[in-house]
Amino acid sequence: MNKSEQLANDPPLRAVRTFEAFARHGGVNAAARELDVSASAISHQLHLLEDFLQQPLTLRQGRNLVLTDEGREYYRAIRSAFAVLRSATEHVREKSATRQVTISLIPLFGINLFIPRLADFLKDHPALDINVTYANHRSYPSDAADLSIRFGTGHWPGYHSEPLISGAVTPYCSRNFLAQHGPIDSPEALSQLPLLHDEERGTWSQWFEATGVDTTALNGLLLEDGQLALTATLTGLGCALLREPLVAPLVASGELVKLFEQAVNDGRQYYLCRRANSELSSEGNDLYDWIKRSLIAV
Repeated sequence: MNKSEQLANDPPLRAVRTFEAFARHGGVNAAARELDVSASAISHQLHLLEDFLQQPLTLRQGRNLVLTDEGREYYRAIRSAFAVLRSATEHVREKSATRQVTISLIPLFGINLFIPRLADFLKDHPALDINVTYANHRSYPSDAADLSIRFGTGHWPGYHSEPLISGAVTPYCSRNFLAQHGPIDSPEALSQLPLLHDEERGTWSQWFEATGVDTTALNGLLLEDGQLALTATLTGLGCALLREPLVAPLVASGELVKLFEQAVNDGRQYYLCRRANSELSSEGNDLYDWIKRSLIAV
């Protein structure tokens, strides 16, 4: 093979670097921030690489750009090469190789359970760099993290999933809301108050059905995720169905009040996930084992 033929087979390295950042972060904007370029520049480089490979590496799902099967396969193939490059660069600069584990989290889980307890893990692993990102529940297939905390039924192709927190939810409100609207001494009384809905309105209907209360239209503020629902609850906008392990400290401090013991479970839970077809680093295994020991609450 002559020099010109070899150059023709070499991939556009800037485009490959851009793709690696996009796949690792799971989004265009995060990759743009890391590379200090515009989001449109990221999209342009991704298109260049797809043209070179003659394979679709990404596809559009709503407003999000996610990896195709070919894209995930390509990322798995190149990420070890980038790890070698980064390690060699650090060695040349007389620094130890980066010991980094990336974990993606549902915001409610990360803010209220993972981050508050992370100091215990870091105390025993001071040299480990942990990269914490949000897990986008609308585009899990694009999640390039080593570990992820996901919410759903536990069935994600290509992943091994272990349940962490039960899907059972019970009604809560803020202390100030209770003082203003209380006493809330029956499900019937609760049905007349402002209700907050996490993603959809069906769960409240299930809860009232379980308590024997006949409800028709359940209006109220509809929020995209559990963290928004929790914040709205704390600010007194209404009552929400929440999972006890994620709000226990707020109940202990008196900021939140559990209204009834009746729980309802729609079958969805929080899961600890790892890829089924790839091995974690020793540091990744350490974090994985710590999460199972310290954060599991089924």
